[in-house]
Amino acid sequence: MKKSKVETAETRKRIVEAAARAFRNNGIHATGVAEIMSAAGMTHGGFYRHFASKDQLVAEACAAGMETIVHSAEAAGKGGEEAFLKHLVTFLSDEYRDDCLGGCPLVAVGSELARADMETRRAASQGFRELIDVIVKQISFDDPAAAKGEAIFAVSAIIGAVTLSRIVDDPELSDLVLEESRKRVAEFWAKSPQGALE
Repeated sequence: MKKSKVETAETRKRIVEAAARAFRNNGIHATGVAEIMSAAGMTHGGFYRHFASKDQLVAEACAAGMETIVHSAEAAGKGGEEAFLKHLVTFLSDEYRDDCLGGCPLVAVGSELARADMETRRAASQGFRELIDVIVKQISFDDPAAAKGEAIFAVSAIIGAVTLSRIVDDPELSDLVLEESRKRVAEFWAKSPQGALE
């Protein structure tokens, strides 16, 4: 019996979600198609009914992961300035650092994304742009270029800090990276004309 378009779309979504989790946990190159399909509750043979290649799946998993992060930031922005700042600072917490299964693809597999195919890099780049746009909407600089520059710095600093806090083998240094970055993000936010921390 042939599956409906809705069932096919749901199956594809399940595979993408399983892939995104597996990539964040193990890395892209260390995760095989068979492992992803097993995590999705399917056999390896069904993969090519949904995707032309693993690269296509990587691109879609990256896009889905970035979409989740962007929607989360947008939702936080609707809660006001303090809620949005709290959302940003949450990325610099011990809990976020230690949760390798959740979170941003740019943190979890950023070095692999840099060497990925153009479709995957395009998905990552689009998500990065959208994150920047969300932050720009939250800061009230009169100069749009300055606002964009500050937003690029904030997102880059957060991604870099979380990545480094996961890499270093010294727990105290890891905590210090997060602590100092939280301070700097708060300072960045306080520079914004809306003065969220006043």
